[in-house]
Amino acid sequence: MSVAEYNLLTRRKLVVVACGMFAFGFALVPIYKKICETAQIGQIVERDEVRNTQIDASRTLTIQFDANTRGLPWVFEPKQKSIQAHPGEMVRIVYEVRNNRDVAILGQAIPSYGPQLAGQYVKKVECFCFKQQKLQPNETREMPVQFLVDPQLPRDVQVITMSYTFFELPGG
Repeated sequence: MSVAEYNLLTRRKLVVVACGMFAFGFALVPIYKKICETAQIGQIVERDEVRNTQIDASRTLTIQFDANTRGLPWVFEPKQKSIQAHPGEMVRIVYEVRNNRDVAILGQAIPSYGPQLAGQYVKKVECFCFKQQKLQPNETREMPVQFLVDPQLPRDVQVITMSYTFFELPGG
């Protein structure tokens, strides 16, 4: 094999590898979306349909509230750290957020639950996590969450932690 033939063969291999890497990159997008969907990561939350439920007064749940920011210069915290509620009872709590910067910032809150299975039983009617939040320089805002816990929640779950993490979005 001559040097010219070897160089041509090497170039063809490089083109095939580059095309393969390009195709793999495109294939990762739907794979990544499916993984996030399955793990319930990064999904924008929408209002739940809440039907008239009966309050299960025989059970009392402890619901804890947590607040986090990822890279945002905001102070973000619940006004109450925890409450006692019955499954089926409508609950309203308030979070407070303050933008400590001298510029407007756009953020989005993503909820998570502990234990994870509780997320399918928490039905939100009103939540700041339904839409992006833009805070003006040094603005403080109260943001309510109104929800109930479906009485179908397994009886062995007695404590639920509702956690919200705010992420900064471009375009603030």
